[in-house]
Amino acid sequence: MASVSDVIALVSSVALRLSVYIFLRWIPTSIVPPLATALALVYIPSFFISLQDTAPYKIISDELNIIVKEAVDLSDSESSERAELLGGADDGPLQELDVEEEIQYEERQPKILRTLLTGRPSPSSIFWSWVTFGINVALLAMTLDVIYRAQIFHPHHHASFGRIGYVSDNYANILVREPYAYDVKVLYRSIDEYERSWMQKTIQSSQPEYWLTGDTDFTTNMKLDHLRPNTPYEYVIETSSGNTTGTFTTPPRPGHLSAFRDNKYTFLHSSCIKPRVPYSPFQHPLHFPGFAHLARWIPELNPYFMLFLGDFIYADVPLQRGRDAEYYRREYRQVYSSPDWPSVSENLPWIHVIDDHEIQNDWNGNMTGVAVPAYDAFQHYHAAANPPAHRQGHTYFSFVQGPADFFLVDTRAYRSPENSDPNDAAKTMLGDTQLSDLLSWIATPPPRGVHWKIIVTGVPFTKNWQFGSEDTWGGYLVERRRILEAAWSLSSTHGVGVVILSGDRHEFAATSFPPPKDSDWPVSATVHEFSTSPLSMFYLPFRTYSEVDDGDVCIKYLPDGNSKFGAVEITAPETSEQSLLKYRLFVDGEETWTHVISTPSLRDGSKRAKDAVWN
Repeated sequence: MASVSDVIALVSSVALRLSVYIFLRWIPTSIVPPLATALALVYIPSFFISLQDTAPYKIISDELNIIVKEAVDLSDSESSERAELLGGADDGPLQELDVEEEIQYEERQPKILRTLLTGRPSPSSIFWSWVTFGINVALLAMTLDVIYRAQIFHPHHHASFGRIGYVSDNYANILVREPYAYDVKVLYRSIDEYERSWMQKTIQSSQPEYWLTGDTDFTTNMKLDHLRPNTPYEYVIETSSGNTTGTFTTPPRPGHLSAFRDNKYTFLHSSCIKPRVPYSPFQHPLHFPGFAHLARWIPELNPYFMLFLGDFIYADVPLQRGRDAEYYRREYRQVYSSPDWPSVSENLPWIHVIDDHEIQNDWNGNMTGVAVPAYDAFQHYHAAANPPAHRQGHTYFSFVQGPADFFLVDTRAYRSPENSDPNDAAKTMLGDTQLSDLLSWIATPPPRGVHWKIIVTGVPFTKNWQFGSEDTWGGYLVERRRILEAAWSLSSTHGVGVVILSGDRHEFAATSFPPPKDSDWPVSATVHEFSTSPLSMFYLPFRTYSEVDDGDVCIKYLPDGNSKFGAVEITAPETSEQSLLKYRLFVDGEETWTHVISTPSLRDGSKRAKDAVWN
């Protein structure tokens, strides 16, 4: 029968292993580190108490047998004479006592498999007991490795690098970081056999007005001017750590498509990255497994840019280890210092929005507390190289290029504190100013040839997420309705398609928002959302998305996969009066789903002339 210490050792060990496995291979939740610590404090003493009972054999019984014998035979005269010489012979015959100890035991089996699987000491083997104990110690060491290894050994205080940010039809943003007194140079030229001269931008370390300082964490944005639309460029960024080389292509002018891209305008989107998920102790501490899938598809998809919809860093996962500006800045430096980063950035510009984990999980505290240093880091590492802010001094952005008009909202800096009533008209996700700007942008007809308006939001727009919906637009239904009504009106009167791109949920779902059946808006004015994540992180092991009513219609739901990204391809076929948007979903490196939508027909039945222009 198992002792109390055996039971405690077994239960605490199994719980420890299960929780750490989930932490390392599935979800690096903040619950596990303190839980694992508590379980270890219970397991270790109970293990050593149980270990004292480990022995090769087990005693079944231990008996003493006493055998009485006559020591002298008195019937023999000779013996009798000898007995008379012994004291006490007159009292009777002498007796001899033989004491025999009878021990019964059995050989114990080491029960190797049970010992290794449960963490409980082996009944007979000290060796296998120490092996199973070592497994639990190794799991604890791996947990510490996840939490502290990158922080301690890879702070990258002296990191220098450059990356491509927003690229317009006539300029490109280059974000650089250089902590040393070094002349940072960016050389660039068109990939054109008739024009091979290099243009150059330089930050001269010899001139104090150009010095990069700790105020911006030694970062700055370098603007490459005088670019031509619809032209591929190659570039070289020279920093103290070496050269970064790659290519980018300026998009066609608004309302145009490019014959060099098969008359397709393609861009990517995703969100959520965290190094070493799932965990392997043999990987670099800043390894992002999902980047390999993205890098493999970049040459074939040939996108203009990546729209990254937040959670570029996880400042609070698995633990919030700091609350100052340096802590948040270090998180960005580590991502940009990852050995995998060049594979997805050298030939792909990145545009960013902010979400909660750049601050703190489900953040709704506006610009208070940790949001101040968090936005400081976001401003220097992302916003500085983004498209122009829609309103100066704010962190929401807009731009138009090719056949699409984009509005990138900030769902964290202006939202109301948490309120469980989703129909509270006083609640706001965007704040009055941003909401007004968004509604005005939706209502404004786009330039000629621009067929799509794309709203980019870090959190899902649909209310179909049943877990944590209060953090999504499902918790702000009044404001959401105003946006939908503006979109339905635009689509029905100008034939412009409205698409919403979102992330955050670590799942994929495509949802449509048809106008109410009793309204004047036609069904063709339906708004579509594609919510895709993560690019390199865990996926939820349980299903959280389902239709609530006929207002949010599920088109496709694919929750599984540690790496997901979407490719949006916009075309204007010569045989159609409407523009087409093809959505391609990639899960763990494989294309798993495609869907095509078209711009709506005008409500009055008149035909919309196809005015896309090809170069």
